[in-house]
Amino acid sequence: MFPHSHSAEGAWRADLAACRSLLRGGSRSFYAASFLLPRRVREPASALYAFCRIADDAIDLDGSAESLRQMHARLDRAYRGQPDSCAVDRAFAATVARYAIPRALPEALFEGFAWDAENRRYEVLDDLQAYGARVAGSVGAMMALLMDARDPRTVARACDLGVAMQLTNIARDVGEDARAGRLYLPMQWLREAGIDPDVWLRAPKFDGALATVVERLLLAAERLYRRADIGITHLPRACRPGIGAARYLYAEIGHHLQRNGLDSVSKRAAVPPSRKAALLLRAVSLAAGGRRSDRHPSDRHPCLAQTAFLVDAVAADRTSRALRPGAQGPSRWNPAAQAVWVLELFERLERRDRLEGSIGKP
Repeated sequence: MFPHSHSAEGAWRADLAACRSLLRGGSRSFYAASFLLPRRVREPASALYAFCRIADDAIDLDGSAESLRQMHARLDRAYRGQPDSCAVDRAFAATVARYAIPRALPEALFEGFAWDAENRRYEVLDDLQAYGARVAGSVGAMMALLMDARDPRTVARACDLGVAMQLTNIARDVGEDARAGRLYLPMQWLREAGIDPDVWLRAPKFDGALATVVERLLLAAERLYRRADIGITHLPRACRPGIGAARYLYAEIGHHLQRNGLDSVSKRAAVPPSRKAALLLRAVSLAAGGRRSDRHPSDRHPCLAQTAFLVDAVAADRTSRALRPGAQGPSRWNPAAQAVWVLELFERLERRDRLEGSIGKP
């Protein structure tokens, strides 16, 4: 796809096969569904995803500063065009060069990994959104670039969507995180609800006070979903169903949680399969019949302060725009299946189940 000679093409294919093998072993749902993406998107996304998985696993293994330093060194060599003699590193280096992905984006993701390793807590919503910008907004920005959506306003909306998804995940996983010794809810909100964070974490329980905190987080996520809506219409038409489906499916997790009394301590909200199918069809239908909006939400909503550094990094990159490889996807494109793949990608990179050692598995 990227190479311009038969020998280089063969090397790229071999490296890509190694990336796919890595994903097949640890991310089976992602691997299977990704075959239904157009090849021109599936291949670079797999290379990015594989490298980020290696980084996550390496840092999660011992949470040491040395592991993080080593991954930053690998990132540096990849961006210099001198990747380690490793298939994943070579494929990653080719991808970031081809799509002109600013180094600040994967570095932000690495920083989010480091914050998790530190078991960091967040005092106010702005602090939590700064975390979301790193572990999910960065992914949104990178995916936008793979779709050749480089306009800063569209990148900002992709970051909004990533942060919204992260907030939804945190609201859904309050009990699961607490049992692993983690607490992501804003400390200030907990205290305002009469909850001592340290006391609660020692014996997590659900009550009306906690419900008010979870509800506030879901409302914050909903505001960001709405900011992202018009931005989705500024994506290439073929990409809109998948991103729209990810938006609706994640927002529905929050809606399901609300319908079930906001208890994410004793149970975990899960969208029923029939509802997922309906939302996928809705996203595909809206994308197929929708028109690009002449308005842009940036006219009313500036870039989220916590994601501005990601948007600025894309805008500041003055390298020549990557040549887009020709469309090489299936002759009959399946947008509903693409939506499933995009959802899996965001779920994996947000890493909500990393402590259980079942990352990305069905």
